[in-house]
Amino acid sequence: MEAAELWEIALRSLWVAGAATLLAALPAIPLGLWLALRGGGGAWGRVLLYAGMALPSVVVGLFLYLLLSRSGPLGFLGLLYTPYAMVLAEAILAFPLIAAFVLSGARARVEEVRLLVRSLGGTEAQVFPTLFGESRRTLAAALAAGFGGAISEVGAATLVGGDIRHHTRVLTTAIVVETRKGELEAALALGMVLLGIALLVTGLLVILERE
Repeated sequence: MEAAELWEIALRSLWVAGAATLLAALPAIPLGLWLALRGGGGAWGRVLLYAGMALPSVVVGLFLYLLLSRSGPLGFLGLLYTPYAMVLAEAILAFPLIAAFVLSGARARVEEVRLLVRSLGGTEAQVFPTLFGESRRTLAAALAAGFGGAISEVGAATLVGGDIRHHTRVLTTAIVVETRKGELEAALALGMVLLGIALLVTGLLVILERE
């Protein structure tokens, strides 16, 4: 595999996983904080959320494939076998990871933050934004978990992306392809790049957490 193609695949992987993480975080972070303020959302709410962390990626991919195929209800959008379909699939998988991490971390600080707001003369409506500001480390960990789940995903990405060279091929699908071809050196190189990206993004999140 040429270096130019390797860079192309790496950058596409970073873009797809990054976009999926941001897309998932937009609803997942507020949901996690809201559930924390409501005492965790009840036992069944937590069970459903934590069960979502174990969603089989191939099932998510199959569900989206049926929705986005030409005969599916969203087929007119023409998203199947595009990077956008991969972003959507990975966002679905990252969503419960981010929400669960936020819930778990913020839940322990709710009463502390609520007392702080009341001691300063604030109202209950100000607890939510204050909890958001005080949960920086939790949010960083949640984003790291979501990004890790997105960039390491292969099943759904293959089903809705099709692993099309120069179009939807990402690091995980490329590793599978090169391994099947017997090109183990190329597969190992791709694997090292994947690990490097994961470490780089996680490191950046740790730095932002400490700012």
